[in-house]
Amino acid sequence: MKQIKLGKTNISVPAIVLGCMRLGALDLKTAEKFINTALELGINHIDHADIYGGGSCEELFGKAAKLNISTNREKFFIQSKCGIVPGVMYDFSKEHIINSVDGILKRLGTDYLDALLLHRPDALMEPEVVADAFDTLEKSGKVRNFGVSNMNPMQIQLLQKYVKQPICANQLQLSITNSNMISQGLEVNMSSDGAVNRDGAVLDFCRLNDITIQTWSPFQYGFFGGVFIGNDKFPELNKVIDELAQKYNVTPTTIVTAWILRHPANMQMIAGTTNLERLKQIAQASDIEISREEWYKLYLSAGHILP
Repeated sequence: MKQIKLGKTNISVPAIVLGCMRLGALDLKTAEKFINTALELGINHIDHADIYGGGSCEELFGKAAKLNISTNREKFFIQSKCGIVPGVMYDFSKEHIINSVDGILKRLGTDYLDALLLHRPDALMEPEVVADAFDTLEKSGKVRNFGVSNMNPMQIQLLQKYVKQPICANQLQLSITNSNMISQGLEVNMSSDGAVNRDGAVLDFCRLNDITIQTWSPFQYGFFGGVFIGNDKFPELNKVIDELAQKYNVTPTTIVTAWILRHPANMQMIAGTTNLERLKQIAQASDIEISREEWYKLYLSAGHILP
């Protein structure tokens, strides 16, 4: 499994992250097998959030991975996210962040998180309060690294003005079809849709500041509109995906993953599947590198343009 350095840390993590949003659909025995297979594939970076399954996904993972055994805990790099009160508000208050971490640790059955990410930007964020919460969590040993999710550069800079810990990661939506963070850099100074700067050039910002981008919904189009692989809405894209899959003797899932891993930003791709075969196909992308021309061919076949 390809390894990258996480942010400004000296921690090596796999290019594929195991996303646990759907883990709660599995029974304990199946979850154990799934987690062990992920480890065998070299995928030991685990992504949770306190809202996934209302916390049940963390609880199931803790039992299935047997985190109560110290030697098992050391096998994983576990991150979780907090800050969302579903259907009500976003909350970056110190009380909410610390209580969320306590709940996460209890459900997982562990003493610490390798990383905590703030899930979505809070319009009422007081960065000095977040900084206080991070300091408290770090000093207590409950959290070792900190990051964000779905934040633009100015939001990160505002946070970093007060937070002394470096932001190690930023989770962002990216797929071949949802590539505005890429298209805005190619269609500079144009009147095209792709030229619209919707996120403050977050891709370049993260690269300049050594913040690892973790991509979510890598197989989705729109905002959870559905999977584009094999979808009749994307005939040209699937034609190119299938051609490359045949060339490299892999599946379309592997090719789509390889497209993300080919980018020089050294992104991590979050694999949210609970299907063992699909997880294996995703992991296989670590062993191939598509060419520059093939990367652009996939990009253009999704409807993007080159000026």
